[in-house]
Formats: sequence, C-alpha cells, structure tokens
Amino acid sequence: MLSRLFAAKAKVSAHCDLPCGVYDPAQARIEAESVKAVQEKYQANEDADFRARAITIKEQRAELAKHHVSVLWSDYFKPPHFEKYPQLHTLVNDTLKALSAAKASNDPATGQKALDLIAEIDRIFWETKQA
Repeated sequence: MLSRLFAAKAKVSAHCDLPCGVYDPAQARIEAESVKAVQEKYQANEDADFRARAITIKEQRAELAKHHVSVLWSDYFKPPHFEKYPQLHTLVNDTLKALSAAKASNDPATGQKALDLIAEIDRIFWETKQA
C-alpha cells in the first residue's frame, strides 16, 4: 500500500533544461576529438577485437557530439543569433551530417571535417556570448 502511495507517477528525462543556461561547444568538440582519435587508432591497429571496440566507442562518441550540437541549436541559439548568422542553420545541419559520416567511417578525414565545422560553431557561439 505504501509503495503504491510513494511510487513515481510519471517517468521523465531531460537535458539540464531548467534551462540551466550552461552551454559550451567544447562538449561537442571533445567528443569529436575522441571520434577522430579512435579513427586514427583504428587505422594503426590490425587486431580484430581492438577494431570492434574502437568502432563501438567511435559511434557512441559521434552520437554524443551530435547531441551536444543539437542542444546548442535547439536550446541556446535564439532568433537574434539566426538573424545575425544566417548560415547557422546550414552550419549546424552540415555539422550533424559530418558527425553522422564520421560515425559511419573509420577515415580520420571525416572526423577532422566534423571538428572543423564544430570550430565554426564555437566561433559563432563565443561571439554571441560577447554580444
């Protein structure tokens, strides 16, 4: 009886969308750096078990990077940012697609492309923080 009384009524989950106001592209960059590093390690190692683990880790990190970029796009950037930086929608889309490509590839060049795009998001992000 008591367990039913105190049982959770609804199950919820969220990013720190209070909103906490703490955003930083560094989270995406760190995950993308991990993707590229794993791609490089994959290329340098012939062990099948190592390569299988590397693929799993790379895919997880790419997904985390995509999450962090998506949170910036949906939670941090606001209409005034999109007005000042009209390329931002395309940049975010290209970055998410680059991260998907890196997730699907073991070529470090795909990881580097994602990092280059995240660097551009980072530049815009910090410009908006100074405004």
